[in-house]
Amino acid sequence: MTAAGTARHRAQRARRMREVVTPEGIALPFTVASRAARAGALIIDFIILFVTAIAMAIGAFYLATSLALDGTAGGEEAAEFIFVAYTLIWFVLWNGYFLALEMGPRGATIGKRLAGIRVAARDGGRLTPEAVLARNLLRDIELFLPLALLISASSGETGAAGIAGAAWFLVFLLFPCFNRDALRAGDVIAGTWVVEAPRASLADALSTGGAAREGASTVTGAQYRFGEEELAIYGEYELQTLEGVLRDGDPETLEAVHAAICRKIGWNPGRGDERAFLEAFYAQLRARLEGEMRFGRRKADKFS
Repeated sequence: MTAAGTARHRAQRARRMREVVTPEGIALPFTVASRAARAGALIIDFIILFVTAIAMAIGAFYLATSLALDGTAGGEEAAEFIFVAYTLIWFVLWNGYFLALEMGPRGATIGKRLAGIRVAARDGGRLTPEAVLARNLLRDIELFLPLALLISASSGETGAAGIAGAAWFLVFLLFPCFNRDALRAGDVIAGTWVVEAPRASLADALSTGGAAREGASTVTGAQYRFGEEELAIYGEYELQTLEGVLRDGDPETLEAVHAAICRKIGWNPGRGDERAFLEAFYAQLRARLEGEMRFGRRKADKFS
């Protein structure tokens, strides 16, 4: 990429940067996912669904044909039942695929994970099942109904009414192009957006100071050791958020996060040593989560 291309890419990325204040009063930076990334993720998800549907259809057809031609009593009824069951399974798969994966701890379908993006609440809070359900129930209205109307309108069979209806629903299809956050109509209703989620692991950890290694402050000499119950409150999401706060190093944000954690775990260590406290909490929380992961247990966030 040329220098000019790199500069344009950085400028475009900067325009997609947002800052959200969480319900705890903590400012978190987000990068809104590009429209291209969202489209690519949707295409991948559709390929997965359609390949699955074709494989299921082939299997159902083979089984139904075998039952219908073997000459046994009830063979045709069994074949009809198989096709009905296939239709129901496909309906559940079509709707459940997006719901189940976006309600998961990563908030992303397989396509979104490959594209490095995820669904998040626009208020910085927890992504609720209600929000995921609302944004996905509108997908057929936003995507497939406009396409169906456009196809029928182009044939001329529906006349002027079909053209007007196609134009109206085309607004839903192109809605992400008309707002700066690339929101679908479903995102507007659900209070969600799609943001970048760079691949990260606990191994790519923040290198902290003495407090992280020994639990002792290099400023006041205070010892910060946290018990199992105190560390069990938070999960991987909060660990990554705390890492971002420590990397950024903004004094006001450090104070706000320090106060929020102290309220949550019932500590009152006083002011002036916020960074040492947070480094110690980060290091000990990370060590606990890594230990749990070695035994096959993961805590996605504080709600898990």
